[in-house]
Amino acid sequence: MQWYLVHTRPRQEQRALENLTHQGYACYLPLLAAERVRQGALTLVHEPLFSRYLFICLETSLSGKSWSPIRSTLGVSRLVSFGGEPARVDAALIEALREQDRRLSEQPRRLFHPGDHVQIRQGPFAGLQAIYQMPSGENRAMVLIEILSRPSKLLVEPANLRRLDPHEAQP
Repeated sequence: MQWYLVHTRPRQEQRALENLTHQGYACYLPLLAAERVRQGALTLVHEPLFSRYLFICLETSLSGKSWSPIRSTLGVSRLVSFGGEPARVDAALIEALREQDRRLSEQPRRLFHPGDHVQIRQGPFAGLQAIYQMPSGENRAMVLIEILSRPSKLLVEPANLRRLDPHEAQP
């Protein structure tokens, strides 16, 4: 058995995984838990670690399962190959990715971190810069803005915030 790399169609990694698995192939799609703004609320999503790629374990012997159905599987673009030979992936890399998967699944990648410079996009404070403090239940975020030369706490929807690059933030 050897691991190989499958190139999928855009945003169809999960579809390719399901279809290949239903055909009896052993596959692995490393996922990353991350916060995203969906319909105005912060939600936790699991997205592919490598966009448009997943791993498949295939037998290298002639008695193994045929490789030909892979190319015509819904969601699959092609089997990655170099010089006409399918690209092999070391099993140690797959195991390292699985270990990382286990560790990262417990700690999702946050959209905002305490201390991030953000800009308020809507509402009466639109355009003002703030410093992100922390999430505050009920799909709100606590930010620190400066009003009349004093820091003030403000609760806003995360969808109304935009993280600023360091060069955009005003001192």
